[in-house]
Amino acid sequence: MGTQRTFLIIGGGLVGLATAYRLLERFPLARITLLEKEAAVGAHQSTHNSGVLHAGLYYAPGSAKAQLAVAGIRQMTEFCRKEGIPHEICGKLVVAVTAEELPRLDELLRRGIANGLQGLRKIEAAEIRKIEPYVNGVAAVHVPEEGIVDYRQVCDRLAARIQERGGRIVTSARVACLERKAGAWVAATKTEEFDADFLINCTGLHCDLVAKMAGEPRDVRIVPFRGEYYHLKPEARHLVKNLVYPVPNPQFPFLGVHFTRMIQGGVEAGPNAVLAFAREGYQLTKFDPRDMLDMLLFPGLWRFLRQYPAMTCSELIQSFSKTQFCRALQRLVPDIRTADLAPGGAGVRAQAMMPTGKLVDDFHLVVRQDALHVLNAPSPAATASLAIGEHIVRQLPI
Repeated sequence: MGTQRTFLIIGGGLVGLATAYRLLERFPLARITLLEKEAAVGAHQSTHNSGVLHAGLYYAPGSAKAQLAVAGIRQMTEFCRKEGIPHEICGKLVVAVTAEELPRLDELLRRGIANGLQGLRKIEAAEIRKIEPYVNGVAAVHVPEEGIVDYRQVCDRLAARIQERGGRIVTSARVACLERKAGAWVAATKTEEFDADFLINCTGLHCDLVAKMAGEPRDVRIVPFRGEYYHLKPEARHLVKNLVYPVPNPQFPFLGVHFTRMIQGGVEAGPNAVLAFAREGYQLTKFDPRDMLDMLLFPGLWRFLRQYPAMTCSELIQSFSKTQFCRALQRLVPDIRTADLAPGGAGVRAQAMMPTGKLVDDFHLVVRQDALHVLNAPSPAATASLAIGEHIVRQLPI
């Protein structure tokens, strides 16, 4: 392949950056342009998350999430080691609080083993207390391969390596129009037009809209869910040593609140999962009329809300009530008190939803002869980003 092949990547989060990085590894002579609408790369999901390196415990064996998370954590860890990026493989506990949760805990253990995780083991209450003295549980799965990382530095280092290899990154470049002209894609921003043979859409919260701009049907729709966090105040940080997660509730489509030690220091508690009123609705009061109208006219959202009315209400109550949020955390760490919690940040999850109201569970790519659209890449996409980039390059019809 020579210099005549050109690629246009829209979206400068971890998946877009990792895709450009992997493309340049495989095709060092290619001309690659990455467009990012914000003033810096990694401005949204890539750095508005809990900073965890996920090993692939939860995901159905054989799914893209399972395969890419397991490969991805090893690739991400190696990249961080090579680049000197702060990270730590500190391990995680997934805790069954009640006996009713034990069958689901055993299923997680089975999945993790099937997915190829190393060193997994089920432990009883006494050993839980040795690892996490303040955690309440009847049993847990210890996941030694999981860890924490500074994804901000990962984004910046990937961007630097892309540019060193000849890739072009253009920030403050929101794409307003996408067209096919003379056999090439042309992306127009306010100040410039960019063209390429092949288009790769990695725009996360806006991926369905960019795909529509490129002529794709909106078979799935991005519905934004805000995840809010608290920080443990310094006097309460001794209550959690590393990563403590609940056993997922099958009646709840998201993971549930948990505890994460941060690579920069401190402990984060959360997130909840609240329907956001804007695709970039990081604050409860952020409201975007176009985003809201788009969601309200989508039948899938109403079917989702009818399927999960109790969850929707309880998550919204937790968003308004620090006491209720604390009560959810106390299932895992009973000694946590409301006074121990200081307001933290928030992220917005770009969750693809079907018209039936069912959430798209796995990573979802749409591949065309001249384009590839990443239409669902929620957690563990940050951990798996280098493996996702590798997977995308393998999918290209070239």
